[in-house]
Amino acid sequence: MPAPNDSVPWWRSLSRDQWMIFAVAALAWLFDCLDLQFFNLARDAAVNDLVGNHARATVLGPYTTSLLLVGWSAGGLVLGALGDRHGRARVLALCVMLYSIGTGLGAFAHSFFAFGAYRLFTGFGVGGVFGLSVALVTDAVADHARAPALGLLQALSTWGNILAGIVGMGIGAWASHPGLPFGLKAWQAVSLVGALPALLCGFIIARVPEPEKWRRARAEGAARGVRFGSYAALLGHPRWARHAWFGLAVCCAGVVGVWGVGNFYPEIVGDVVRQHLAARRLSPGELASAVSFWRSVGLFLQNIGGFAGMMTLAWLAQVRGRRFACACALVASFAATMLVFRSLREFSQIFWMLPLMGFGQLGVLAVFAVYLPELFPLSLRGTGVSFCYNFGRLVAATAPFTLSRLTAALGSNLEGFRTAGQWISLVLLLGLAALPFLPETKGQPLPQD
Repeated sequence: MPAPNDSVPWWRSLSRDQWMIFAVAALAWLFDCLDLQFFNLARDAAVNDLVGNHARATVLGPYTTSLLLVGWSAGGLVLGALGDRHGRARVLALCVMLYSIGTGLGAFAHSFFAFGAYRLFTGFGVGGVFGLSVALVTDAVADHARAPALGLLQALSTWGNILAGIVGMGIGAWASHPGLPFGLKAWQAVSLVGALPALLCGFIIARVPEPEKWRRARAEGAARGVRFGSYAALLGHPRWARHAWFGLAVCCAGVVGVWGVGNFYPEIVGDVVRQHLAARRLSPGELASAVSFWRSVGLFLQNIGGFAGMMTLAWLAQVRGRRFACACALVASFAATMLVFRSLREFSQIFWMLPLMGFGQLGVLAVFAVYLPELFPLSLRGTGVSFCYNFGRLVAATAPFTLSRLTAALGSNLEGFRTAGQWISLVLLLGLAALPFLPETKGQPLPQD
């Protein structure tokens, strides 16, 4: 609904408590993304070290992402429903603690199987954060502030990604000269750093009160027998089930774009950097540090573009509608992913292709943040959002496995990897087919139980 006074910016209408809720939700999601990007930076080097064979590591590396996504989907389904039942803020605090511990444990992995198990554990904690964060903010702010607040919440997540890139660059440079303390390798150091800020964030979130809207609805719903956080209520109701299944289809496309294909671009960047530095005759250690540094630069560039994409597409969702913005985001994500996997071959191309990829791939997530909570009533908001966003990751978990199998079938080399990524990116276009079956929620009141 429009603001009572359109001349007053939405952020000035928020009370101190509303700002506190927004801040902790944004921090939880920001540190979530920080840890996830630390995994992306560490994955290839960790698997190479733990497996000891680069060709085999190229095939096995995507499996760790599949394990992360399986844990992510399971955690989202469980923790999203628990948030609807017991409070979004307190369950969000649990999520932060879980993914912090899992990230830190990754530094101590001594085998590929242990590294994969820690990814599964981390994913479980990560899974609840998006659904709980957007539900928390949706319940806390007024209708006119909801869409811009949720768009900003998602856009701020790129700051966690950018911070991960900066930290990765610093650790990569430190590993090169004078060397990390205690004999740590760069991938171990980023895992340890990733455990620290999120633990602090967890203690802060645990002290945030639940929004008044949720507490009042919870009390009234208990008197009327409303089932909070019930998948039976979600999937047994014709309207909510329709929103859930078609929302899932759209989210699968977007999630596959980011996690099934897009976040494997460091393999391409690493190869381009190795070719660029070949004439310098660096030692293996120096070359590994340089590749680590430039992968972090790539992450930084991707998320500069991602922040711009999220702010642009969240604004487009407010002005032109949620479905239109989602369609634009999916098409942009497909085009940018194809560009990088097909054409990124020169060192100079890193500086403009990766921001374009970030604009499209990450921009679609901002539309999800605005759109998904508007599809479900308060009693099922965290459950519904988590079902669409996180169950979609269970489907998306097959994409890295498929990428690995296709790469092996195409020769277990980088050209095969590029071709496999292009084929899988076609999934992004399938999300367009589900959009007409979802309602346009721009300017509409939130649904009621």
